[in-house]
Amino acid sequence: MVKRMIVRIDEDKCTGCGQCVSPCAEGAIQIINGKAKVVSEELCDGMGFCIGICPEGAISVEERQTVEFNAEKAEAHPRTTDVSIQCFKCGCGEDGDYLMPVRYDKESLWVCTRCLPTLIHG
Repeated sequence: MVKRMIVRIDEDKCTGCGQCVSPCAEGAIQIINGKAKVVSEELCDGMGFCIGICPEGAISVEERQTVEFNAEKAEAHPRTTDVSIQCFKCGCGEDGDYLMPVRYDKESLWVCTRCLPTLIHG
Protein backbone atom coordinates (compact mmCIF):
# COMPACT_ATOMS: atom_id res chain seq x y z
CA MET A 1 0.00 0.00 0.00
CA VAL A 2 1.14 3.53 -0.84
CA LYS A 3 -0.17 7.00 -0.12
CA ARG A 4 -1.17 8.73 -3.37
CA MET A 5 -3.86 10.79 -5.08
CA ILE A 6 -6.95 8.87 -6.21
CA VAL A 7 -10.45 9.70 -7.42
CA ARG A 8 -13.30 9.67 -4.91
CA ILE A 9 -16.94 9.51 -6.08
CA ASP A 10 -19.70 10.71 -3.74
CA GLU A 11 -22.51 8.22 -4.35
CA ASP A 12 -25.07 10.55 -2.77
CA LYS A 13 -24.37 13.20 -5.42
CA CYS A 14 -23.83 10.81 -8.37
CA THR A 15 -26.83 10.49 -10.71
CA GLY A 16 -25.22 7.80 -12.87
CA CYS A 17 -25.16 9.97 -16.01
CA GLY A 18 -21.92 8.28 -17.14
CA GLN A 19 -20.19 11.44 -18.38
CA CYS A 20 -17.16 10.64 -16.20
CA VAL A 21 -16.51 7.28 -17.89
CA SER A 22 -15.13 8.58 -21.21
CA PRO A 23 -12.51 10.99 -19.79
CA CYS A 24 -11.01 8.14 -17.77
CA ALA A 25 -8.48 6.81 -20.27
CA GLU A 26 -7.44 4.05 -17.90
CA GLY A 27 -10.93 2.55 -17.59
CA ALA A 28 -11.01 2.91 -13.80
CA ILE A 29 -14.60 4.26 -13.73
CA GLN A 30 -17.71 2.34 -14.72
CA ILE A 31 -21.42 2.73 -14.08
CA ILE A 32 -22.57 -0.03 -11.74
CA ASN A 33 -26.13 -0.25 -10.43
CA GLY A 34 -26.83 3.28 -11.66
CA LYS A 35 -23.81 4.94 -9.99
CA ALA A 36 -20.28 5.76 -11.09
CA LYS A 37 -17.69 3.65 -9.29
CA VAL A 38 -13.91 3.34 -9.31
CA VAL A 39 -13.80 -0.34 -10.25
CA SER A 40 -10.07 -0.78 -9.79
CA GLU A 41 -7.93 1.57 -7.73
CA GLU A 42 -4.78 0.32 -9.48
CA LEU A 43 -6.22 1.71 -12.76
CA CYS A 44 -6.89 5.20 -11.35
CA ASP A 45 -3.94 7.52 -11.96
CA GLY A 46 -5.47 10.29 -9.82
CA MET A 47 -5.21 12.88 -12.61
CA GLY A 48 -8.89 13.78 -12.22
CA PHE A 49 -9.91 14.42 -15.85
CA CYS A 50 -13.31 13.10 -14.79
CA ILE A 51 -13.82 15.92 -12.25
CA GLY A 52 -14.49 18.75 -14.70
CA ILE A 53 -17.04 16.76 -16.66
CA CYS A 54 -19.24 15.71 -13.71
CA PRO A 55 -22.38 17.88 -13.79
CA GLU A 56 -23.20 17.04 -10.15
CA GLY A 57 -19.82 17.78 -8.56
CA ALA A 58 -19.72 14.21 -7.27
CA ILE A 59 -16.06 13.59 -8.07
CA SER A 60 -12.99 14.77 -6.19
CA VAL A 61 -9.39 13.66 -5.82
CA GLU A 62 -8.04 12.78 -2.42
CA GLU A 63 -4.75 11.58 -1.01
CA ARG A 64 -5.06 8.25 0.78
CA GLN A 65 -3.57 4.81 1.31
CA THR A 66 -4.29 2.51 -1.63
CA VAL A 67 -2.61 0.17 -4.07
CA GLU A 68 0.02 1.50 -6.45
CA PHE A 69 -1.07 2.76 -9.86
CA ASN A 70 -0.44 0.03 -12.45
CA ALA A 71 0.41 1.82 -15.73
CA GLU A 72 0.83 -1.42 -17.68
CA LYS A 73 -2.58 -2.72 -16.64
CA ALA A 74 -4.18 0.68 -17.35
CA GLU A 75 -2.68 0.84 -20.86
CA ALA A 76 -3.80 -2.71 -21.61
CA HIS A 77 -7.35 -2.08 -20.39
CA PRO A 78 -9.76 -2.16 -23.36
CA ARG A 79 -11.85 0.95 -23.93
CA THR A 80 -15.52 0.08 -23.72
CA THR A 81 -17.04 3.51 -24.28
CA ASP A 82 -17.29 5.99 -27.12
CA VAL A 83 -14.69 8.65 -26.47
CA SER A 84 -15.46 10.87 -29.42
CA ILE A 85 -15.66 14.26 -27.76
CA GLN A 86 -15.72 17.70 -29.35
CA CYS A 87 -14.96 21.30 -28.45
CA PHE A 88 -18.23 23.05 -27.65
CA LYS A 89 -16.95 26.26 -29.32
CA CYS A 90 -15.51 25.13 -32.68
CA GLY A 91 -16.55 21.48 -32.88
CA CYS A 92 -13.05 20.07 -33.43
CA GLY A 93 -12.47 16.55 -32.18
CA GLU A 94 -9.85 15.07 -29.91
CA ASP A 95 -8.04 13.65 -32.93
CA GLY A 96 -7.03 17.15 -34.05
CA ASP A 97 -6.56 19.15 -30.85
CA TYR A 98 -6.06 18.64 -27.15
CA LEU A 99 -9.40 18.97 -25.35
CA MET A 100 -9.91 19.95 -21.73
CA PRO A 101 -12.99 19.55 -19.52
CA VAL A 102 -14.46 22.87 -18.37
CA ARG A 103 -17.48 24.20 -16.51
CA TYR A 104 -19.24 26.88 -18.58
CA ASP A 105 -22.72 28.32 -17.94
CA LYS A 106 -23.31 25.63 -15.29
CA GLU A 107 -22.54 22.81 -17.75
CA SER A 108 -19.64 20.38 -17.99
CA LEU A 109 -18.21 20.70 -21.50
CA TRP A 110 -15.02 20.15 -23.52
CA VAL A 111 -12.95 22.98 -25.01
CA CYS A 112 -9.88 22.79 -27.26
CA THR A 113 -6.68 24.67 -26.50
CA ARG A 114 -7.28 27.00 -29.47
CA CYS A 115 -10.66 28.16 -28.11
CA LEU A 116 -9.65 28.27 -24.44
CA PRO A 117 -7.98 31.73 -24.57
CA THR A 118 -11.10 33.39 -26.01
CA LEU A 119 -13.19 31.59 -23.40
CA ILE A 120 -10.99 33.01 -20.65
CA HIS A 121 -10.34 36.49 -22.06
CA GLY A 122 -13.48 37.04 -24.12
